Amino acid sequence: MTDYDLIVIGGGPGGYKCAIAAAKFGLKVACVDKNDIFGGTCLRVGCIPSKALLHSSYQYSHTKNDLSKLGIKIKGVNFDLNEMLSYKDARVQELGKGIEYLFNLYKITKINGLGKITAFDQGNLEVSVEGKVLKTKNIVIATGSDVSSLPGINIDEENIISSTGALSLTEVPKRLVVIGAGAIGLEMSSVWSRLGSEVTVVEFFDRIAAAMDNELSKSLLSSLQKQGIKFLLSSKVEEIEQGKTLNVKVFSTKDNQMSTIEADKVLVAVGRKPCTEGLGIDDKIGKDNRGFIQVNNKYETNVKGIFAIGDVIGGAMLAHKAEEEGVAVAEVISGQLPHVDYEIIPSVIYTHPAVSSIGRTEEELKNAGRKYKIGKCQFAANGRAKITDDAEGFVKVLVCSETDTILGVHIIGAYADTLINETAVAMAYGAAAEDIYRICHSHPDINEAFRDACIDAFFKK
Repeated sequence: MTDYDLIVIGGGPGGYKCAIAAAKFGLKVACVDKNDIFGGTCLRVGCIPSKALLHSSYQYSHTKNDLSKLGIKIKGVNFDLNEMLSYKDARVQELGKGIEYLFNLYKITKINGLGKITAFDQGNLEVSVEGKVLKTKNIVIATGSDVSSLPGINIDEENIISSTGALSLTEVPKRLVVIGAGAIGLEMSSVWSRLGSEVTVVEFFDRIAAAMDNELSKSLLSSLQKQGIKFLLSSKVEEIEQGKTLNVKVFSTKDNQMSTIEADKVLVAVGRKPCTEGLGIDDKIGKDNRGFIQVNNKYETNVKGIFAIGDVIGGAMLAHKAEEEGVAVAEVISGQLPHVDYEIIPSVIYTHPAVSSIGRTEEELKNAGRKYKIGKCQFAANGRAKITDDAEGFVKVLVCSETDTILGVHIIGAYADTLINETAVAMAYGAAAEDIYRICHSHPDINEAFRDACIDAFFKK
């Protein structure tokens, strides 16, 4: 007799969402995680704490530099880093308790410990946790990802730190070098630059936020440079040396020319790798050459009854992508027919201005030979953006020249992270630019910028 209908290994966004969805379908579910606080990297050392520090540091910078133009005069603005860190930690604790509440509500068994699969026979699957063997009909591997480094570079979380270390610095480093200009690198650069660090970002590619639309990337680069962040693009980090008098030296090359940067801390933000160690699956479950677990279109591995989702199977390493897959696999196990549309998963970088993208970039459309039109609205023309003194940036809509269907939306601006979600709904229902044009939006509101960009695209020849 089995103990559970489903055991989820990993309590991150994909894992706990999967467990809750499966419980709603009436399955007996357990969720295993090695950490006391469930929520995964996202909650403990990722999305949530980073956004807390982004919020705190922005409020400080905004108060110090921008409020006077609104007629608000504050003298002697300062910050307490310990209080900022405490605020961040409190939010993590609160949200962790929220997951516990949901587990109790839906009668999900929460198990702390390292989960290891010890039996792989269909109908006789077993998971061992701290020596206790649990039998189950199905297993979902949702163990997420861990930080990656560069060859020969040891992240010691002292002078050479990962994103985890960057979220817990007890002093503002005078000089911070960030390796990698993706979401993590840019967000952490923003936090510590606002608090007083001299930040230099070293990026291998010739632009920042390389996965996003090129026009967005260029605009964000210009904005962050104005905020005082320095960038070395098309530069390869060759070595990091820890000296006696200076904490760290970073050696990088560009066009065969060597550069040396001295820093107090170096943040390595060059991506993430799948977390599969200790699962007992190395010679049982298929993985690709990068270590990602291979699954079919129902998220099932080569072993019947064992599924995998989220960062551990690759693709966009985003919490909300993992959540979608978690719910989908719960539906599969429960006999439903789910579908995740990977063409309309939003991507956001929470700098200020923020940037967000969904669907196709202009470069992708050009490479595919697609005929398209561009509709734009500058936030400088939006009443709400002007009122709130956040008029930097634009909304860019890409539509099919033949059908008027929205193919992609790319936004840079203070509200980009929120505004992208209206575009996701529009694209999910196959909306054309004309459809958005003919929907009345409240005024003055930021969402009018999306509508105005669609109007611009619709009336273009």
